[in-house]
Amino acid sequence: MEARHVEHLIIGFGKAGKTLAARIAKNGGRVTLIERDRAMYGGTCINIGCLPSKSLILDAYAARRDGRESQQAFAEAMSAKTALTSKLRAANYVKLDALDGVTVLDGSARFLGPRTVLVQLTDGGELMIQAKHIYINTGARPRIPDILGIRETPGVYDSTGMLSLPELPRRVAVLGAGFIGLEFASMMADFGAEVCVLQHDYRVLPNEDADVVQAIHGMLEKQGVRIVTNANVTRVYAGEHGAPVVIEADVDGTATHFSADAMLVAVGRIPETAGLNLTAAGIETDARGAIIVDDLLRTTADQVWTMGDCNGGPQHTYISLDDSRIVWSQIGSLRESAMPYRRTERRNVPSCVFLHVPYARMGLNEHDATAQGVPVHVHALPVSSVPKAVVMRETEGLLKALTDPSTERILGVTLLCPEAHEMINTVKVAMDCGADANYMRNAIFTHPTMTEVFNDLFA
Repeated sequence: MEARHVEHLIIGFGKAGKTLAARIAKNGGRVTLIERDRAMYGGTCINIGCLPSKSLILDAYAARRDGRESQQAFAEAMSAKTALTSKLRAANYVKLDALDGVTVLDGSARFLGPRTVLVQLTDGGELMIQAKHIYINTGARPRIPDILGIRETPGVYDSTGMLSLPELPRRVAVLGAGFIGLEFASMMADFGAEVCVLQHDYRVLPNEDADVVQAIHGMLEKQGVRIVTNANVTRVYAGEHGAPVVIEADVDGTATHFSADAMLVAVGRIPETAGLNLTAAGIETDARGAIIVDDLLRTTADQVWTMGDCNGGPQHTYISLDDSRIVWSQIGSLRESAMPYRRTERRNVPSCVFLHVPYARMGLNEHDATAQGVPVHVHALPVSSVPKAVVMRETEGLLKALTDPSTERILGVTLLCPEAHEMINTVKVAMDCGADANYMRNAIFTHPTMTEVFNDLFA
């Protein structure tokens, strides 16, 4: 067996891994990066996550707006999505492969001991690597619950499978009403499918404000999405006579059956760590399989860091990118007196849900403030009061902001409106810089834009 000694070893070609690899190489270091799946160069975001799903969401929205025939619109959208991901995947590989200090290996990694990794190469053979520094960036995968028949029944998909359907299903059932489930529900409804969402809780998005949830619920129903709450799915099986998938559930104590041509399982994601043999390296995980890290993303093993979705933090691409900054602050060409950047230094992390009408939030909402006993002043406006929304003929939704009653400090903002995913970044910059409600209501914004609503919202 061939053996190698390397300075830097990265396991996983995700956002953090590829960013750190490039930074090490551009600063004169040498790094080996291992990826087990050539179809995942660049990570979840560009291949099976953010970008392909948003490509389909935008095309679905356009298809509904333009009244296009569903199957043709779906086929063209899938083709465009595949072309996009193929292009981005190739570009990501070339960016690293072109750097003299980077070696990309195709294969699966498994720890043999402290800082010793065995690589089962995709093209055959084995390679043992001993590294001075190791960085784990293996991401996460969809969680499949223990429901009778859910793994064996044809027509049941996770989010990855739903992104590559050969044709548009006439009826789609979605198990789970979290952010991923609702995005897919909205998208498939826009393409023209009959969509039914099954949620085990009493409402969708249980951690969001009740008025926001009510608005989202109403928008989805207007799209044609049926939402069934208090639905505990107990069995999934292949039906007969035109019912490829049958879902058996207890709904408010009543046994109920739902038929679908395709079923999406969207009940969360779990860290992709099971095959790494982490115990051999002294790396501890939590009950979900997430690698335990400290404030500097260091694992319980010396000189091993973990970045991205597999370390138990928020599962966002931009968090993975920020993880690479935390690690680089410790290994880069810094002065000895320089303090490294830590996770606890992160402030005001926004999140977005790309529904038919986008939803974005940052900081406290009323639900959080009530739970934490934080006094707040609530500012709220309907989207119909925004001139740009009227011009766009998209007036559904609402905007909310919370401020400190005594200081007017901004505590959180919730946006359910067109361009919410862009607007929330303006709020982030304002909060990072300490701007208060007085600043936002008197700031000069261009007109007509969605951003100018902050003048009125904070007034």
